[in-house]
Amino acid sequence: MPALFVTGTGTDIGKTYVSCALIRALKARGAVVDAFKPVVSGFDPRDAAGSDPARLAAALGAPGDVFRIAPRRYRAPLSPNIAARLEGQALVLDDMVIDAVARAAELRDGLLLVEGAGGVMSPLTDGETNLDMIAALGAPVLLVAGSYLGTISHVLTALVALRAAKAEVAAVVMSESLDAPDLAQTAQALAPFLEDVPLFLAPRADAWNAAALADHLLNLLGTS
Repeated sequence: MPALFVTGTGTDIGKTYVSCALIRALKARGAVVDAFKPVVSGFDPRDAAGSDPARLAAALGAPGDVFRIAPRRYRAPLSPNIAARLEGQALVLDDMVIDAVARAAELRDGLLLVEGAGGVMSPLTDGETNLDMIAALGAPVLLVAGSYLGTISHVLTALVALRAAKAEVAAVVMSESLDAPDLAQTAQALAPFLEDVPLFLAPRADAWNAAALADHLLNLLGTS
């Protein structure tokens, strides 16, 4: 399946920032790429242009694709299952998996970035997490972490959960946290614990160049 699941060690740590940079780098290499966010909460329809799906759409060069990228949108800035319940709906994991598989199939030799909501163990439904969706898709994972104090523990805990679910971890990206310890120093401390998982650094520049990450993923996943 030509898909990559982008998840994080928590929420608001830079998943969309990393995804957008990766999309730009893949497109610069002539790769076919698309994005899919199975569910998004905290979505204000009055400010759709400022949402994470809008940022993904802009990176793809298709600013009108917000609703196609994120078909399930809820207002409350809560876990998706709770936000959906407040609007009288219930999320079903199988529905989200089916949608992701169908979207990936449309790309053939391209790559679909499936961006989860929150962290690896964040709930998607009343009884299932992002990890359950990763396992159901069987897609490799791009794990995004921050550089804040405590992030090493969070990364290693997330890796334990992913490996227990037999998920392939394609790479870890450390996205620079504001007012946090030095990015390179934190990454240097983390690297010895990652075994054979490559680590990439994403400084909070206006336009982080994800060329090295794109090259790694294209080589690993064999996409064009």
